Amino acid sequence: MPYINIPRLDLLDFIGDDSEKQHVFSQELGKAFNETGFVMISNHGLKPHQIQELYDQIQIYFALPESVKRSYEIPGLFGQRGYTGKGIEKAKDASTPDLKEFWQSGQTVLDDDPVQNDYPENIMVNELPKFNVVLREVYAQLEQTGMHLLRAIARYLELPETYFDAHVHNGNSILRALHYFPIEDPDSVSPDAVRSAEHEDINLITLLIGASADGLEVLTRDGTWFPVKAQGEDIVVNVGDMLQRLTNNVLKSTTHRVVNPPRELLGTSRYSVPFFLHPKSNMDLTCLKSCITPDNPKQYSDMTAGEYLDERLREIGLKM
Repeated sequence: MPYINIPRLDLLDFIGDDSEKQHVFSQELGKAFNETGFVMISNHGLKPHQIQELYDQIQIYFALPESVKRSYEIPGLFGQRGYTGKGIEKAKDASTPDLKEFWQSGQTVLDDDPVQNDYPENIMVNELPKFNVVLREVYAQLEQTGMHLLRAIARYLELPETYFDAHVHNGNSILRALHYFPIEDPDSVSPDAVRSAEHEDINLITLLIGASADGLEVLTRDGTWFPVKAQGEDIVVNVGDMLQRLTNNVLKSTTHRVVNPPRELLGTSRYSVPFFLHPKSNMDLTCLKSCITPDNPKQYSDMTAGEYLDERLREIGLKM
């Protein structure tokens, strides 16, 4: 089994009052994000009953009749709100769509920030009022947790601790409820179809609330796939391409995938809920000067977060 540094860190160490624990947390977080791009986080603010309620609600939604689910698939939103059906999204450069369907909720602006005019309204499921409430509560908590983690990252990068705050307050973040649906007849799908083909996330960081089954794997530096599984109620956090771009590859956006289960288990579902923490679209992703050195020359052209997101949505098939 290859070595991979995916430490388990306690968020209370960073949000507490012990400056030494805060320093150690930010250094260990940055080190892991530099080496592999993944960490496990405990005490992240979501209670076990909230996580259970979340998974209960998304299973109820995906069990609705196909016609009901599709009534929430809104043309022109490019999958950024509501339901996206089977056979739509694929990984960048993949020829076959992933074996999944999903629901996405976005930002709800509660102050007078004019950015609210840039976001479509969230879609409410009329049949499941509790579904709407639970997703909103989870979104708010993970947004707050993500803010703390970005402050720790800012410390590691020797930036002001609040460097990311204004960029991610009312940011274009997405909570995605994923259903990797059962395959009753394995011979009916393409041989190269998988639950989620190898890819890197688009955003700054992703916070993943466990999963109902195994399958997540990350690609190590030596080219070996390594299975990742959260412990208990931990969340898995990884670097996205926007943060990698901003830091000129100092922090790694690691390639990962969700593999199919053994053939005898293909008829079972897998559920997972990632929170993709995005900044506002006008955030400048130009590589930080402090991350450009003679040994690490500038790797990326200048671009805003909105321009980069638009480019990537086209690459994965959600936008034409």
